[in-house]
Amino acid sequence: MLTRRIHRRGPAILSLQQPQCLSILYRTFSLWSMKKDPDLESALSRNRRWIVNNQIKNIILRHPNQEIPIAFLQKKFKTLDLKGKALNWLHKYPSCFNVTFTSEEHCCHLSKRMMSLVEEEESVRESQENAFVCRLAKLLMMSVNKRINVLKINELKRNLGFPDDYIVRIVAKYPNLFRVVNEGGRKSSMEIELVHWDPQFAVSTVETAARRSGNIRPTFSCSLPFSWVKSWERFREFDLVPYFSPYVDPRELVEGSKEMEKRNVGLVHEVLSLTLWKKASIVKLGHFRREFALPDRLNVLLLKHPGIFYVSNKYQIYTVLLREAYVGSKLVEKDPLVVVKEKFGELMQEGLHEYNQRRRHINMEKRRKKGVPLARVDEVKCRRRSENADSDDDEDGDNKLGGLFDPEERKRFYKVLFDDDTS
Repeated sequence: MLTRRIHRRGPAILSLQQPQCLSILYRTFSLWSMKKDPDLESALSRNRRWIVNNQIKNIILRHPNQEIPIAFLQKKFKTLDLKGKALNWLHKYPSCFNVTFTSEEHCCHLSKRMMSLVEEEESVRESQENAFVCRLAKLLMMSVNKRINVLKINELKRNLGFPDDYIVRIVAKYPNLFRVVNEGGRKSSMEIELVHWDPQFAVSTVETAARRSGNIRPTFSCSLPFSWVKSWERFREFDLVPYFSPYVDPRELVEGSKEMEKRNVGLVHEVLSLTLWKKASIVKLGHFRREFALPDRLNVLLLKHPGIFYVSNKYQIYTVLLREAYVGSKLVEKDPLVVVKEKFGELMQEGLHEYNQRRRHINMEKRRKKGVPLARVDEVKCRRRSENADSDDDEDGDNKLGGLFDPEERKRFYKVLFDDDTS
């Protein structure tokens, strides 16, 4: 009897709830929906090989005498999510790594050109000390209590370009601005607190741009095609609300008001402006929700303003990017650290191209001796490249990276790739 009642009532319940369920599902998916911009999607791309080689570089630099046995690096390959032999991988990048045979084992050290880039990067970091001080001070000044947990700052230190020893190099060196607080006595409870409020730092990027252009009222720029009529209408309506600096105490504003929304948009805009690539993981920004008094549904706030922010799910990691910072896929203003890191990418690609050319000539010579028509070989290669357009960029198939859909792989990409960058 009970079964019959359920059977009789079941369809009626579904017929009443189905439109509501569909509506809820639609709203849920629409929270992350944004029309894709091919240029900005390209700007969010990062060469997976660049990330791995950058990690290998850091491993070598931390090793005694900055030389590492290949056997030791081979053990690290699982952590780097690589397969095959480490020696084969290193041979693909002769411009970055030098392999030597000493004491009955192969060892690897950085090439002269690579060491030159490492020294250049360190020199840039030293020259950027004032910029790091400014960024850290701004970050603390935007927080409600003027203090932030060290573990949370560490999540953004790559984005901000901070050196690994920024607590010693920056915090301890400027006691007039910062101090370390640890009320809980645990490593996880250590915080950095702002000691002195410097009004020169309390000027946002939006306010600075307004002063340069001679505008009396600071306004956000909208980087959308004029064909997006409804989005432009919403932006103009939002632009009528007075601008609230992210350095103003938000507790004076009413939660959920248009003024609070304007302040929250300005704060995210300011944080992204402080980063090297003008982008950050939304999950990481959400970790600062309490410190910055941000809304619980930060994704909703960002998607309401497509003219200011661009939200992407590339690599299955939600990332927000500042639209005005890019022209096409190119960053408008490049931080000196970004320039150095791009040089590393160019050096790596140069070595890989040299390796591929050498392998190509060797393979062609082998096939010529076997009597295989070269035209047929080229045809097969073109077909394989078209089928594997998103695969690795060398010809042999060993040493492939793990899938991006693997949970462990995604954790590494979250930590390294969108850290950004993986210094």
